Amino acid sequence: MTDTDLPDALLPGVLRTVDGVRVPRGTGRRLHGGIARKLGIAILSGEYVPGQVLSGEVAFSEALDVSRSAYREAVRVLAAKGLVESRPKAGTRVLPRDRWNLLDPEVLAWAFSGEPDRDLIRGLFELRGIVEPAAAALAAERRDRVQLKAMKDALAAMTRHTLASEAGRAADRDFHNAILHATGNPALMVLSASIGAAVNWTTQFKQRQRALPRNPIPDHRVVLDAIAAGDGPAASAAMKTLVDLALEDTQLSIGG
Repeated sequence: MTDTDLPDALLPGVLRTVDGVRVPRGTGRRLHGGIARKLGIAILSGEYVPGQVLSGEVAFSEALDVSRSAYREAVRVLAAKGLVESRPKAGTRVLPRDRWNLLDPEVLAWAFSGEPDRDLIRGLFELRGIVEPAAAALAAERRDRVQLKAMKDALAAMTRHTLASEAGRAADRDFHNAILHATGNPALMVLSASIGAAVNWTTQFKQRQRALPRNPIPDHRVVLDAIAAGDGPAASAAMKTLVDLALEDTQLSIGG
């Protein structure tokens, strides 16, 4: 892929021609965010590979009719997420995969904008399988009434909207976030955005070509009931089952 392949639709600030006059689509944060998104997708999809040097800012900005400062800001965004490294005279180079911050919610969104790597999908479920059962057990021991209500409200919204809708998937994120926050553990609470993004994107991915193979909401209710009962071991076991079944559903949706 070349820089000139980046479409205007994904770069809100790129100039367009209207009756012979070039008009900007947008500026500032929206512009460099669009550039970062497109480059991020290209890196996550393998169009740009680790070790590859991207075009210089002059060539890139001229090809896309964007300012050099917008390109530099986009590169800073990618560098902060571990995707690239910029050095004077050496240019901007794509970093090895083990440097990428794959738990960044925006990076996950870029990964799932196309066909995500199966190793990434498996890795996300392995992470969830390690973190979430333990978090559910702690939540059962430590949750308060406000946190329990948040879980119940989220489950009710999931049931009302279904996971085929954005509102239902948002409620699913809220459910898992509420459990992590109910642990009272700051380190686990920090993971809530990443776990929530992983839940959202894998659920959405499963439904790209077909409906969910089964309704996972009853699995969530079993987790909630165990947490409400203050039964840590049961909550952990129920969450492990939920994650295992979600992985199974995902594997069915992608054919193995």
